[in-house]
Amino acid sequence: MKAKVHITLKTGVLDPQGKAISHALDSLGFDGIEDVRQGKYIEIRLAETDAETARSKVEAMCSRLLANPVIENYSIELE
Repeated sequence: MKAKVHITLKTGVLDPQGKAISHALDSLGFDGIEDVRQGKYIEIRLAETDAETARSKVEAMCSRLLANPVIENYSIELE
């Protein structure tokens, strides 16, 4: 089973990388960009067939290592 994890900064948390990307896009002539938020994408292949068990394992991975729950949100998609 494959888990796709999207990790983003919570609203209100300063995103200097997003600001840098926004400024670079502006300098390249891309108009109309209001905001850029940068995040992480992680794929994990699990030797698990039960979706509930897989989700529980990935939730634990996110809360203990992959994401900082104080400043980041994450979402999990299983395939």
